[in-house]
Amino acid sequence: AQIRYSIPEELTRGAFVGNIAKDLGTDVAKLAAANLQVLSDSDSQYFSVNVNTGVIMVSERIDREQLCGQNPRCFLHLKLAIENPVEFYRIEVEILDINDNPPEFPSDEVSLRIYELASLGARFPIQPAQDPDVGTNTLQTYHLSANDNFNLNVKARTDGGKFPELVLERALDREFRAFHYLVLTAEDGGSPPQSSKIRITIQVLDANDNHPVFDRPSYGARLVENSPLGTLVVKLNATDVDEGPNGDIRYSLSSHNSAALRQIFAIDEQTGEIRVQGNLDFEEATVYEIEVEAKDMGSPTMEEHCSVVVEITDVNDNAPEVILTSFSSTLSEDALPGTVVAVIHVRDRDSGEQGKVLCHVSPDLPFQLRKDYEHQYSLLTSTHLDREHVAYYNVTVSASDLGNPPLSRHTILPITLIDVNDNAPQFEQASYEVLVAENNPVGSVLVTVSAADPDSEQNSRLSYSILRAGGTDPGLDPTRYLSIHPTNGQVTAKFPFDYEQTTYLQFHVEVSDGGSPALRNRTLVHVFVVDQNDNAPRVHFPRAGEDSATQFRIPPSIVPPALITKVVAIDADSGRNAWLSYHLVEATDLGLFSVALRSGEVRIMRALQETDASEHELLVVVRDAGEPPLSTAVTLVVLVEEKGPEALQGSEARAADGGGLPTITLYLIVSLALISTVSLVGMAALGIRCL
Repeated sequence: AQIRYSIPEELTRGAFVGNIAKDLGTDVAKLAAANLQVLSDSDSQYFSVNVNTGVIMVSERIDREQLCGQNPRCFLHLKLAIENPVEFYRIEVEILDINDNPPEFPSDEVSLRIYELASLGARFPIQPAQDPDVGTNTLQTYHLSANDNFNLNVKARTDGGKFPELVLERALDREFRAFHYLVLTAEDGGSPPQSSKIRITIQVLDANDNHPVFDRPSYGARLVENSPLGTLVVKLNATDVDEGPNGDIRYSLSSHNSAALRQIFAIDEQTGEIRVQGNLDFEEATVYEIEVEAKDMGSPTMEEHCSVVVEITDVNDNAPEVILTSFSSTLSEDALPGTVVAVIHVRDRDSGEQGKVLCHVSPDLPFQLRKDYEHQYSLLTSTHLDREHVAYYNVTVSASDLGNPPLSRHTILPITLIDVNDNAPQFEQASYEVLVAENNPVGSVLVTVSAADPDSEQNSRLSYSILRAGGTDPGLDPTRYLSIHPTNGQVTAKFPFDYEQTTYLQFHVEVSDGGSPALRNRTLVHVFVVDQNDNAPRVHFPRAGEDSATQFRIPPSIVPPALITKVVAIDADSGRNAWLSYHLVEATDLGLFSVALRSGEVRIMRALQETDASEHELLVVVRDAGEPPLSTAVTLVVLVEEKGPEALQGSEARAADGGGLPTITLYLIVSLALISTVSLVGMAALGIRCL
């Protein structure tokens, strides 16, 4: 929206300009709540807004002449910005001129020397008065005091300037009057009008009676701006019918020209060529009017004046300017599409199509430009943002004009996305399988679980903990056996594992990030305890105390390979560690007895002879298949006795005792088969899970 006000210059501070709340049709309370701000295009803050009343007031002295010079219209531009939602209103304040400056001549007196033979109608320019006001308040007319010889002519220039000239209406006669004293009054059109005066002293000279004459009253030329130095503007031609020095002409720039114009143009006093000697800038001036005078070398000198109007053609020599009115270099990654990131003002000092500016950003970025109104754009987000995908953007705003060729300017806006906790931690594996040998050292690392969180800083700081897995034995609390480092995920054992008590353990590891609220994830860890050969075989039969032997009696007539006894042993380990073998290590006669490798049966291998000893001591070693193997020894004493029924009864008793041995062996075989089956099923399940 755009609102226009008009006020006169030189208003006092606090003067009323307009009621923005009324003109916008909004409630004053809403303006105060919306954080109303006044933004000025100029360096000074000439206006302020009372947010409680909505009234725009003058806050600094406004001098129209200082702001706009001789421009017929003078404007100050404001922008009102409100928040929630962000809106901009453009206010244009026209500064009206008041008649606060009188016309002023450069000096109080001016002296002219006029030849008495000056022809009627000759013109003598007087330095004009200057009035910085504009319109009707500026210089309007001149008045010349009454006299017999001169009349006043006011020459109007194309830029509105008025130059007084004395016109000779009646021939001069030096002998009659050598000096003429006139008063020239300059008056503006204000109400009431203001004026100033200059005294003119005219000295009438004798002799040189012909002045130079230009071949035309005015000259015109057209140049493009930025023309190179030395470019010819125009060549003047003036003639004087006098002879000798009175007809020798010299050209010069009139004193009416400003010092700035003299720095831009130079004239050759001999040839009358006007050339460029300074920078031509269309943006500073579109037309120059050069006052030139031609003087002869007579005594006194006679001169003639003409004007040269130089029009400047604009070229596209100014690149657009990009000004950031508002900009935030940080943006939350959860910002919604359409969020305003920056407000951009563009301008181009060129004119016409060359001064029109178009802005754009790369379509590959998640940002877009919205044109709010002429010369202002807003940079908005166009899609959802993801810091984990792209954390930093360099948004290049390109501003191009419509010149041929076009000029452009690129401004880079660095935008950093602020992280939000929108990503849960992810484990490297969905589950972990760990093989742990029993009797492991306390504090040894069993497994290291690792998770990653693509968020940053506090949102990516991870913490690990152990939880009981569903479906597990309530008595197997994993936190009793295990601990986990909260930051690096290393799972360590609190106690050594005993395969004979625990063969398998499963638990969950939970990881949580440091966001608010925290996000979590879990993984399942399977711990398989591997058996170690840590149990020696234990002899169940025959039973004997420490450092004692078991005695067996056999008759001398025993027939080989008669069974004497059977050594029965078991091993608490499993697998190969529980595979037992029996060995006869020592005997009174190694060739008389044998021990079965797997069953442990002790048999006599030959018939007894009279020369054989009556007492035989056998040392049987039971050894498992572990690495290294563990063993247990048992000592058997075999007595050869002929006791008749008693010996037979002892033999039968031992045979009866031996009748229970196959049952124990059966138990061992069944246990071994069950352990093997469970192991095979576990390995098959592990293989299926891996696949």
